[in-house]
Amino acid sequence: MLKRILITNDDGFDSPGLLALKEALCDVAHLTVVAPANEKSACGHGLTLTSPLRFIKLDDDVYKLRDGTPTDCIYLALNALYEEHSKPDLIISGINLGSNMGEDITYSGTASGAMEGVIHGIPSVAFSQLLHDKNTFGFDFALAKKVVRELTLKILSGGFPLGDRKFLNVNIPYAGIEEFKGYKVTEMGYRLYGNDAHLHRNPRGEEHYWLGLHPLAWNERNNARESDFKVATEGYVSITPIKLDLTSYEDIKELEAWI
Repeated sequence: MLKRILITNDDGFDSPGLLALKEALCDVAHLTVVAPANEKSACGHGLTLTSPLRFIKLDDDVYKLRDGTPTDCIYLALNALYEEHSKPDLIISGINLGSNMGEDITYSGTASGAMEGVIHGIPSVAFSQLLHDKNTFGFDFALAKKVVRELTLKILSGGFPLGDRKFLNVNIPYAGIEEFKGYKVTEMGYRLYGNDAHLHRNPRGEEHYWLGLHPLAWNERNNARESDFKVATEGYVSITPIKLDLTSYEDIKELEAWI
């Protein structure tokens, strides 16, 4: 029986990354695409509660969700497009235009699509492609398509390697296929942030701010495992297992004593 994959992203239904993902998997499984009608980068794991949402059908099993986030897309698709006993075998979010590493995962709409998938008990993967400039046309997704296809086939044939409420966060390097060095399992790096808020004034003199992009800066966590940042910038595909349980277990006893 042909496997079923549900796809979303946070760059919008017309993103070249989403097109590349579909091309990589079109003969691997039955694909259903539900993606935001507009770019929703850095929207986090947000649901839309204050306005209605509407599926707009673009093609067979291809929809954009008006005003929806990636989380909305997965949540509604699972409830409205699938029968109870015919849920997808896998959820894939991406291919994101730009990396999602370190604490950027908490901002990421791409990662959040995968988060929503594992909340509903479905194996999920977030794919992101490192880019020097996401506003440049003519992206080369050859390596990304190779990676997506290989990992997806491995999951569909051999099973998902993680347990309950855990997903794979995959970051694909700048390198072309010839320079690709292979796969490494990584930990989240320690992302370094600055303040890139730009103050402007409109013609009426009213102030407003644009939030810019931070440079890709990080620290290693001084553990034995290499970080996603280090590995991906050295030409490897970074695969990081992410769990939704954010409890700081090592602090529980000290906190109990403090209380």
